[in-house]
Amino acid sequence: MAYLLAGISAGGQYALIAIGYTMVYGILRLINFAHADVFMVAGLLMVYLTTSVPYYIAIPLVILITVLVAFTIEKCAYSPLREAPRMSVMISAIGVSYLLQNVALYVTGGQPQVYPQMEFFSRTVTIFGATTKMVTVITPLLVAVLVVALVFLINKTKIGMAMRASSVDFNTARLMGIRINSVISFTFIIGAVLAAIGSMLYFNNYPSVIPTSGSMPGLKAFVSAVVGGIGSIPGAVVGAFIIGICENLLKMLGLTPFSDAFTFALLIVILCVKPSGIFGEKKIDKV
Repeated sequence: MAYLLAGISAGGQYALIAIGYTMVYGILRLINFAHADVFMVAGLLMVYLTTSVPYYIAIPLVILITVLVAFTIEKCAYSPLREAPRMSVMISAIGVSYLLQNVALYVTGGQPQVYPQMEFFSRTVTIFGATTKMVTVITPLLVAVLVVALVFLINKTKIGMAMRASSVDFNTARLMGIRINSVISFTFIIGAVLAAIGSMLYFNNYPSVIPTSGSMPGLKAFVSAVVGGIGSIPGAVVGAFIIGICENLLKMLGLTPFSDAFTFALLIVILCVKPSGIFGEKKIDKV
């Protein structure tokens, strides 16, 4: 049971990162490789802010600064390339990713930073005879609340309608008067908020923060988005829980060295069997 709970918790953390990938791809058709590093930046911000301010101030500050980082990235690295070939934007995203990692390397001196353990999240609880941390219990519940709120935002609000229109046809939405730049910036802001929250949950389980801390969670979140059907928020969430649960079940079976390999093996199988993902729709190009 402990491994199952850990898998659900890990899946929830991957889901919060995966939603950022899938939302940006849904509108820009861009894989935002810097998104995982924004997640890492949120972790480092918490490390440094909690040395001078209490948690109730540090948490909103981390979310706010993470949003500002993501907003700046979009305006400086992606917005000027709006009309450029897609490959140019992708290369820019890779450049931003390495820039954030190197800035983090300079700031930390290459030394692992110990993430502050929040007392409430670190509290031990017993569920069905299995002992685990409170963060493991809170994660799926918090993810469910955030996903419901996000689905409501997308389906029931004006900005959500603009996001859906932009994802269907970017150029037509612009011709219909939708302010595309505002929609894209808002999408990056949502992704940054979820990444910041995801970092708080993730680093309470894995408290060492290094410049490449976002790489593996980011890769698994990206695979989750592809497995579920990139561009689909429910697909990203389902894919994340599948990967989180399966990798922890492998650990239970004593196959820990293969838990990461499983993620990418699953990606290959899904791409061979259903390239559009579990919830993805097959698109037909008309000639």
